[in-house]
Amino acid sequence: MARTYIKDLKVGEKVTVKGWLHEIRGLAKVKFLILRDYTGIIQCVATSDNEELFKKVKTLNPETVVEITGSVVANKIAKQGYEVAVEDLNILGEVSQVLPIQVVEKGDINTDLSTRMDNRFLDLRKPEINKIFQFRNTIYKTTVDFFMKNDFMNIATPKMTSAGVESGAEMFSIKYFNTKAYLSQSPQIYKQMMVCSGFEKVFEIGSIFRAENSNTTRHVTEFIGIDFEMAFVTDENELMDFTEEYIKELVKATKAEVKVPSKIPRVPFEEVRDMLNKKGKKITDDIDPESEKLLGELVLKKYKSDLIFVTNYPWSKRPFYHVKNGDGTKGFDLLLRGVEIATGSLREHNYDILKKQAEEKDVKLDDMKDYAVMFKCGAPPHGGCGLGMERITQNLLGLDNIREACFVPRDPDRLTP
Repeated sequence: MARTYIKDLKVGEKVTVKGWLHEIRGLAKVKFLILRDYTGIIQCVATSDNEELFKKVKTLNPETVVEITGSVVANKIAKQGYEVAVEDLNILGEVSQVLPIQVVEKGDINTDLSTRMDNRFLDLRKPEINKIFQFRNTIYKTTVDFFMKNDFMNIATPKMTSAGVESGAEMFSIKYFNTKAYLSQSPQIYKQMMVCSGFEKVFEIGSIFRAENSNTTRHVTEFIGIDFEMAFVTDENELMDFTEEYIKELVKATKAEVKVPSKIPRVPFEEVRDMLNKKGKKITDDIDPESEKLLGELVLKKYKSDLIFVTNYPWSKRPFYHVKNGDGTKGFDLLLRGVEIATGSLREHNYDILKKQAEEKDVKLDDMKDYAVMFKCGAPPHGGCGLGMERITQNLLGLDNIREACFVPRDPDRLTP
């Protein structure tokens, strides 16, 4: 008999369901097998009327993988209003050792995060954890649909590079045959290359690596970046408009409990600095994580918004390819509940200006020949933005730690499993 997923069960049908035994409960003559597949959970009932079946059921352990055949019958007491009356059961995958962590935690059991990550394949079986990644899957699908409907070209950029355009200190070096290469810390060069190639609007969802020795609840060394770049952008507001539209689409699709006003506030860095200074947080040319958290609280109170665009960041803290705006830049950070989830800007496309800005940042543009040549061969005005999948997931759901939003996280202390 063909398999039926739990979400598709209908009263009156004879079915075969497959999955993991989430829990086993029962009395002397009745056993309740709580079965879980990736679509849901269902109660299956075996009785001692079938002696051979009941004998087999009594040997089962939680998380055993089974195939159950039976009839779907109504039961008002059951959580779903129906259950499966078991007629046959086959064991597909035995549990042959004590589980290192419990999938169903009862009482005072509260496994610490590190132990959970050590046994991530079991941790991910928990329905409450599984829901995080269903949520993340919705973000992924919504992202692809959003960019596709706006006529963006999907690109796939190299993750091994000879150099980067950000700080070299944040790059992982690897041996590449007889030379040294680096894991990509940003698809920035290639996004701009694709725009200069004539695609005009491009996006990518892919891995990004950051060699930051940051053991915080908001940093990991490998994450999924959502990046886009657009040609013929007139100013940074156009980029913020598009980013705002995207974020609103995510909130709508995920049904996240986030306060999003009709227009996300756009506040210059200087004004943000004054807001924080008045609350006793003295900042100069950057906003530290503690100050970002306070800013999130101030923005929620003042603007009734969980989101804010901080604009015109000081030039001293921005990459050389951002367009200057006096002592600031024509760029922005987007903060969600006091955590930066996106950074964007207009890009400098004039070669002479770009070279001068690079020199100010001690970057030798002419040594980056594959990058520099693009701005000598007809580069259009353009700009873009980079967002982090895990930070978006973490902060839309209100998770305590970004590692909760990673399938298998990587941080300065974790390279396994």
